Amino acid sequence: MNLLSKLRETSISVVPIILIVFILSVTVAPIGWNLLIQFTLGGVLIIVGLSLFLLGTDIGVIPVGQQVGSALVKKRNLTLLLATGFLVGFLITIAEPDVQVLAKQVASVDPSISNTFLVLMIALGVGFFVSVGFGRVILGLSYRWVLIVFYLVVFLCAYFTAPGFLGIAFDAGGATTGPMTVPFIMALGVGVASVRKGKNSEEESFGMVGLASIGPIIAVLAMGMFSKGGAAVESVSADTAPATNVLQAFIHVFPETIEEVGYALGPLVLMLLAFQWLLLHMSRHQVAKMLKGLVYSFLGLVIFLTGVNGGFLPIGSTIGNMIGALPYKAILIPIGLVLGAMVVLAEPAVWVLTEQVEEVSGGHIKRSVMLASLSIGVSIAVGLAMIRVVTGLSIWWFLIPGYVTAMALTFFCPPLFTAIAFDSGGVASGPMSSTFILAFTLGASASSGGNPVTDAFGVIAMIAMIPLITIQILGILFKRKEKRSTVEHLEHTVKETLV
Repeated sequence: MNLLSKLRETSISVVPIILIVFILSVTVAPIGWNLLIQFTLGGVLIIVGLSLFLLGTDIGVIPVGQQVGSALVKKRNLTLLLATGFLVGFLITIAEPDVQVLAKQVASVDPSISNTFLVLMIALGVGFFVSVGFGRVILGLSYRWVLIVFYLVVFLCAYFTAPGFLGIAFDAGGATTGPMTVPFIMALGVGVASVRKGKNSEEESFGMVGLASIGPIIAVLAMGMFSKGGAAVESVSADTAPATNVLQAFIHVFPETIEEVGYALGPLVLMLLAFQWLLLHMSRHQVAKMLKGLVYSFLGLVIFLTGVNGGFLPIGSTIGNMIGALPYKAILIPIGLVLGAMVVLAEPAVWVLTEQVEEVSGGHIKRSVMLASLSIGVSIAVGLAMIRVVTGLSIWWFLIPGYVTAMALTFFCPPLFTAIAFDSGGVASGPMSSTFILAFTLGASASSGGNPVTDAFGVIAMIAMIPLITIQILGILFKRKEKRSTVEHLEHTVKETLV
């Protein structure tokens, strides 16, 4: 029954994107029935794969993550906690499907950037900042000031990096926080916060994902300081070109996908077994449940990535190419607004986060309100990304005002909402952004005569940034509403007393 629930959730999320592609195919991007069938089959595989994967994380990853977090705090050894945080962040990121997808797309437009080295740098960044997140909670440091300090470091590094790495770096921060990383890191954060049980434990349950997404940005910017990459190739690589035969497209990528997932999940399995032996000492039943969850995660990841590489990436790139080649390129902007509003509902981690927000807040912050705020934010983000593709404007014109606004809002927004906002930025930029939206943007940029490295990369960064603003605005409105309700209640109580 749980699998059916996951299938229903992911279907509701992915089907609207398939319908949008159908509408585009009969209007401005006639890709033909073969490619439509290929895209639809890819969508079905993504639905099945994500459902199995999320079920696996529910069974074998999240419970273990919470136990590890609480067990580490009980050890009262800060060095052990920070070292474990680094190891967990590093290994979980290597297993993250979104990171693998992003690295492949970067290599497809700039072969000088090694996708293996890019994944390792991103993983090192996440590992370091998971440790930072643990240290912040244990030491009781202000989330706002930790964010401000490290984002100052981000923009300092960005000033000195090669221009071709700028969009890739900020995209890496968004792509890192996908369906594998988010549940485990959030579970660790909840586990740590639940043991401390301080007055701020509610807000400390969030914010770990937001901090973890800073690490990859700094790591990739550091790559850009010492690398000469950043020159786009002129044509789309064979990996993202649509196959002539529908089934051939999926058969071709299947063996490679199994090998990649095996290499990605292998270290994670060893890490969880090591935790069991050294720290958790779970019963046989619990270990069997964990292993069952990991098997589901493996199968789900293989099916998901087969659907992505065989269906979503090539067709997304093709549609972007066709629309970008039109004489009226400005049509990309309204299409981007619609795609953005829909794509966030297809992100599995968004459903995980909004459910946890509603649960931790005791139902005060409704899931529907969170989803609406995220949908508006991501719609604006993808629309702005399409403006960059059409005009060739530098990403600096968007990142600097956006992050300055987000940081300024932290002084007016309730701390809980600030932590939720920075987590939301990470979860909104998940597998759908890293696959279909990025492929669409790369295709549109290439065919419209732009430079995909500087004009297209950055779309995930925009999707990760705008929710920082919209969710904090929601928090300010929520705070005002709460204050107004308190005042009205006091006035009513005084009137009753006088009467």
